[in-house]
Amino acid sequence: MLTAIIDYESGNLHSAEKAFQRMARELDAGEVVVTSDADVVARADRLVLPGDGAFPACATELRGHRGIYDAMVEAVEQKGRPFLGICVGMQLMATTGHEYAETPGLGWVGGDVVKIEPSDTALKVPHMGWNDLVIDMPHPVFDGVSSGDHVYFVHSYHFRVAAAAERLAHVDYGGDVTAVVGRDTMLGMQFHPEKSQATGLRMIGNFLTWAP
Repeated sequence: MLTAIIDYESGNLHSAEKAFQRMARELDAGEVVVTSDADVVARADRLVLPGDGAFPACATELRGHRGIYDAMVEAVEQKGRPFLGICVGMQLMATTGHEYAETPGLGWVGGDVVKIEPSDTALKVPHMGWNDLVIDMPHPVFDGVSSGDHVYFVHSYHFRVAAAAERLAHVDYGGDVTAVVGRDTMLGMQFHPEKSQATGLRMIGNFLTWAP
């Protein structure tokens, strides 16, 4: 089995690569590669899309790497390959992003990416640091994970999901902030699982062994 972490020049790839490779070794879950090769993306058994920075810049870079973008969309939409978006990679799954300029997303999970506006003005934006997961919907990615487990966030915008059933988990930060989305063979995590210690590694392992 081959897992491709997509390199489109908009993600912090080193820590993700190490965490995914570690869990693949531990679980005998095949090979993990970081790639900017559309042919590798096309033949991968599962795909990971990281993302750091602003939604419009990431969207532009992803679509600018036309071969990678087309191969990814075909793999997910037509072949049903398991997909995981991380941080802005998750946000790109939305219908529209509203950071700086209204920008179309992939439209895989309906909703909008909007500025975090905590009800408690003492809470700072960006939302940075550890927070407690609240699991809203059961999913194999949560095997061995419980509400109250900690994960690590760094973001100023969040995914307001249109359909409640597609928000799998959230955290409280002066109001609900979406933490995990999912539909069909697609998953997204707003937090960084590769930086979330045991809980994050468990979820990476669950993704690598998930058979939707």
